[in-house]
Order: sequence, then C-alpha cells, then structure tokens
Amino acid sequence: MNKSSSPTVGHNKSSFLNKAIEHIDITSFDARPIIDAMSKMSFTSRETANAAQIYNEMLNDKNCTIFLTLAGSTSAAGCMKVYADLVKNNMVDAIVSTGASIVDMDFFEALGFKHYQGSQFQNDNVLREHYIDRIYDTYIDEDQLQACDKTVGEIADQLEARPYTSREFIREMGKYLARHSKKKESLIQLAYENDVPIFCPAFTDSSAGFGLVMHQERNPKKHLTIDSIRDFRELTEIKIKSKTSGLLMIGGGVPKNYIQDTVICAELLGKEVDMHKYAIQITVADVRDGACSSSTLKEASSWGKVDTAREQMVFAEATSVIPLIASDAFHRGYWKNRPKRSFSKLFK
Repeated sequence: MNKSSSPTVGHNKSSFLNKAIEHIDITSFDARPIIDAMSKMSFTSRETANAAQIYNEMLNDKNCTIFLTLAGSTSAAGCMKVYADLVKNNMVDAIVSTGASIVDMDFFEALGFKHYQGSQFQNDNVLREHYIDRIYDTYIDEDQLQACDKTVGEIADQLEARPYTSREFIREMGKYLARHSKKKESLIQLAYENDVPIFCPAFTDSSAGFGLVMHQERNPKKHLTIDSIRDFRELTEIKIKSKTSGLLMIGGGVPKNYIQDTVICAELLGKEVDMHKYAIQITVADVRDGACSSSTLKEASSWGKVDTAREQMVFAEATSVIPLIASDAFHRGYWKNRPKRSFSKLFK
C-alpha cells in the first residue's frame, strides 16, 4: 500500500473497527435440551445430534485419544473460546490446525489485538485504503497483523538456530504468552500449560511465515527452520501410543489429511494400529466433484484411515453447530473422568 495515498473521504479506520467479535462461551448455556430435541428431527439437525452423541462417546471412552483439527476461519469468527475451553477442560488431547487459526487468529488476539464485525458487502478497495483485511464479514487491522508477524520473528531470534517442528515452535509461543499475554486463556497458552501439543503442517502459510522470513533475513547464516516431516513423525507417535482414537474435525484440508494419514504412516513403520474409531467432520464442502476437502469419512475408510462404525459428516457452517456440540458435551460432563494424557511431555 502507498501510505501517502488519501483514504476515501468520509471514513476513518476506527469507523470500520468499532465492534469487536465476541467469542461464544459454551459454559454459559446448556445445549443439552437443544441437542436432545434435534435428535428427534431430520436433516442437519439429526446429524448434529448424532455428532454430539459420538463426541460424548469419545469423552466417555477412557482409552480414546481425541484429536481436534481446525481449518477455516471459525476462530476469528467467534469460536476461539470454544476450542480454548476444550483444551482447558481436558476434552481434546492434541490439535492439528492451519497456521492461520493458531497464529493470525489466536496468537494475534493474545497479543491484545481483536477481530471486528464488518460486512461482506463493503467495498474492498476502501478497506485496502485503510489497511483493513477482510474475512467474509470480519475485519482485521493489517498494521496489527504485521505486529503479530514481527513478534513471531522476534521469538525466533531468541531461539537456538536449528530445525524445529511446528509443535516445538508453537510451544515456544505459548511460553512467550505465559510471560507477555494481554488476553487470558488463549488457545496457545492453555495448550502450553496443559501439555496439549499443537501441530500446524502448513505452519508458514500464516503470520508465522512472514515472521520467520524476517528472522531468516536478519540471520542469513544462522537461523531456525521448520521440519514438517518430524511433525508428521511426532503426530504418528501419538497415534501409535493411543489405544483408541477419535477425530473432531472442523473443516477439512491439510489438518484433516494429516491426522488421518497417521494410521497409514504407522502401518508403513511396521506398527499395528487401529483405524480412528470415532470421527466427526463439520464441513460445507461438496462431494459431487470428488473433493469434500479430500473425502467423506466413509471414503476415508477405503484407505484404512477411519472406521465407519461411529462416524458422522455434518454438512453445516461450523460456527452454527460446533458451539452446540461442545456445550452439550461440556454439560454432560464425561470429560470430568478422563485421564489427562499430556502428550507434549513425550517430546521433552
């Protein structure tokens, strides 16, 4: 952007960034009556209720490791506290995510910045003049996002120059937030404090990428790198150590493939592991073009990844159903008797 150009007359930046996104609190309402009612309906309502039942079965199965996968922008759209509460209450054991959900959204807000309610109909040229980025009807201050980029680079500057997994580096981000966070209970900080590993297979496709480029530019001969292969090995090791596993998948894409592929990877390493016993995917992707962000859960069974006994596709926009599923599970309380796995300790 040419900073000297004059923004559109009649607008200023603060006029766009004046209504912060408020993240929904699943502990503040009890979704059990809604889920129970939806179980007696049809279409997406019954699918959602069935998904809630499967998630409760995962939580009630003391041998089940639960993987949460995140793709898309639900964190920026108001579900960030949902995922943080799942970590805080021992309702997930490991996370596989896009870099954006973890860095541009969660770490970004932990630094004291916010996402804002906007409009999908706003003239994007006007937004660009004001250095405002848009995710559908959500706005982000680009200046603040660049401050996030720079903070990631500064964290990297303080670390030993060697290859890191995304899990290792995100843990360092959690350690940084434990000292400097301006927002309580961010997902990254809670994961750090509860030994829940976060993996981002495409980590540099986010603010982390910009920050690490700046880090390498400052340190051309001695800098850190991200080892995505070791990420995959570590995630596979968690699957190998888990007697049973379940998937709670928001969206699809790389995180979905990454966690499903651990079954095949373990097999190639000569380890005998079961397919993921439980699986839920919430998506708006279409199956007619052979995509659905890589496959339906039933299709994944043909690859030896997911058991079809307890699986449910929910074709819905995730911000409309994941708060109900998570609130239902929180209030049914099966998480209270789950053993804490603390998988991050495997790699210390």
